[in-house]
Amino acid sequence: MDRLSFFSSPLFLGFDHFERLVDTLSKIDDSYPPYNIEQIGDHGFRITLALAGFRKESISIVMDNNQLIIKGKQEADPNAVYLHRGIASRQFMKSFVLSDTIEVINAEFENGLLHINLQKVRNENDVKKIEISEPVHTTVLTMEKK
Repeated sequence: MDRLSFFSSPLFLGFDHFERLVDTLSKIDDSYPPYNIEQIGDHGFRITLALAGFRKESISIVMDNNQLIIKGKQEADPNAVYLHRGIASRQFMKSFVLSDTIEVINAEFENGLLHINLQKVRNENDVKKIEISEPVHTTVLTMEKK
């Protein structure tokens, strides 16, 4: 039986990827690592993740469609002998869905904090006028991807 969702409405053509993102994000444990999201000026944002014990080389940041994905893998020293182990070696994956109007500017790692700087590149309320042209008399229309 097919599952009905908000995005299955015919009014939302081409939003299948949003449905997949919502499904993915609903399954992610959001508790680790802790993070802040700050407003920086009128058009800037900063996501800061607390990554104590991680090295820059063990962290990756990628954009996949509109999804910002941060992954980290922390490995324990195999030669260490612990009398008490309260700091776990672990890996994580943190995802943020970004609007089409948000662009990643850069990322900085300092003192155990990963800062990802973002900027709003255009207004969500921008209106685009669609011109009406004469009909094209072909049986198949092809669209080129940019």
